[in-house]
Amino acid sequence: MNTIDATKSRGAARVGGWSLILAAIGFMAVFSYLASRFNYPAVLDGTGSEVLPRLLTLGATGRDVWMVYALLPLLLIPAGVGAYSALSDRTPSTMRTALVFSVIAAVSMLLGLARWPSVHWELARAYGTASPDARVAIDSIFSGLNVYLGNVIGEFVGELSLNLFFILSGVALLHSGRRWVGYAGLVAGGLGLIAAFRNLTTTVGPVADVNNYVLPLWLVAMGVVLLRTRVGQPNESLATLRPAADAPSL
Repeated sequence: MNTIDATKSRGAARVGGWSLILAAIGFMAVFSYLASRFNYPAVLDGTGSEVLPRLLTLGATGRDVWMVYALLPLLLIPAGVGAYSALSDRTPSTMRTALVFSVIAAVSMLLGLARWPSVHWELARAYGTASPDARVAIDSIFSGLNVYLGNVIGEFVGELSLNLFFILSGVALLHSGRRWVGYAGLVAGGLGLIAAFRNLTTTVGPVADVNNYVLPLWLVAMGVVLLRTRVGQPNESLATLRPAADAPSL
């Protein structure tokens, strides 16, 4: 790797690291807002007649929060590029696949979340003045979109891809000598994979609850790993980058 390529790779790794950290902070912020103002995520189990009127009560600010929430997954794209730049020296095929999964996760989650400030918002507006028969139709559309865009595309496909990205990155970290964070990536990804099946079986509910806390922690941890990884130096392993014994390590 020449100097110019190394500089670009280091820059991509840093952008990827900050993207993951920003995604974690954004996730916690919008999740907390929606939990307090919209009873999220419990509200996802409600019918259109219950949820749509409440959605409008969030007002313009709430709609903006939903839009931010929908756009946050796009940070996974620079994160995937950064992870590839930082970890592909020893496992190029693994990290190419991880990059693909990061893009799939970003697009799938965007589609799932964007239904709230767009289609659902317009359904909520129409619901208030709709006739009883029209409300039945609106409720059916609302439920169908929740299953297709929400449960299948956003949650299952999106989370499956996201956690495969984590697992493959963990494998690459192990090959690079970072055993602690490598195994942490495998654990975080494994928990997320199990949690992705929560709409198919209630037995994984406790795992999904734990994953809600593990996800932002791992996003930050992986972001820090990318920020601290040196790229493009010959014969260098991530194992040599562990901090001194008296400094905190991941």
